[in-house]
Amino acid sequence: MNIFISGSLAYDRIMDFPGRFADHILPDKIHVLNVCFNINGLVEKFGGTAGNIAYSLAVLGESPCIVATCGEDFARYEKWLAQNKLPLSYIKPVSGVLTAGAYITTDLDDNQITAFNPGAMAFEAELPALDSSSVVFIGPGNKTDMMNLAENARLAGAPFFFDPGQSLNIWNGDELREAVWGALCFISNDYELSLFLRMTGWTMSDLHDAVEVVITTRGSEGAVIEEGGEKSLIPAVPADQVIDPTGAGDTFRAGVLKAVSMGLPWEVACRMGATAASFSVAHYGTQEHRFGWEEFCQRYEKSYGPFEG
Repeated sequence: MNIFISGSLAYDRIMDFPGRFADHILPDKIHVLNVCFNINGLVEKFGGTAGNIAYSLAVLGESPCIVATCGEDFARYEKWLAQNKLPLSYIKPVSGVLTAGAYITTDLDDNQITAFNPGAMAFEAELPALDSSSVVFIGPGNKTDMMNLAENARLAGAPFFFDPGQSLNIWNGDELREAVWGALCFISNDYELSLFLRMTGWTMSDLHDAVEVVITTRGSEGAVIEEGGEKSLIPAVPADQVIDPTGAGDTFRAGVLKAVSMGLPWEVACRMGATAASFSVAHYGTQEHRFGWEEFCQRYEKSYGPFEG
């Protein structure tokens, strides 16, 4: 089975502000906002939805192909992906621009202000040829790529996941209804699901007519699976410690994809996603966690009982 992960590759530039944004923003002057936050320093991490999901799949023993674009500053990231035995053949370099970058400033109350430069992500990727043995994950990235991959998957009979995520602000309702139609799975968090339904004008019944399965993540509350009129809540797996929840959703998706590649039921897939996510949150950054298959199974069984894989 060939797994293709479409979405963003980005550098996350993470900054900590040793104060509270609220102490420096005057509500009655918000219309003329001009504020500077002096930070403690900057840490650069590898990120982007496609990179994060592919990395966690590599930890789980898979070698998915990333379908994305990169800029002239990609050499460090490329080396990292190669070290993790991830194929590079569908990562298209774009000259004259930078790889996408997220500039994230966090205050003492864990409030965040993020600026995102799409960089190379503004350019279309080289899309792979698909067939019925392919599994495609369409994550937030270049909108044209997302729409074209969905259409190509439908024509090839390839099952695909649709996860518009943080790209929802660049879509309109007609485009979303077209892109999601025929998906094996629509996956999002609960906020994104509500926004998707509002933008499309759909009810949950309409969404179930368009896709086979709906998975909704709810952070520490776990995830909900809806399939064929049945709804199940999968509780989260307790982490040894919670240092940084950023990227846990991408790790969850990797666990689900690993289960799909193994032909396991959706309930087991979400349990595997929750188990993988519990490793991610214990590390600062989205591609810092490591675990072996035996350790993964032990943690799964501690929360859910015998592993059905």
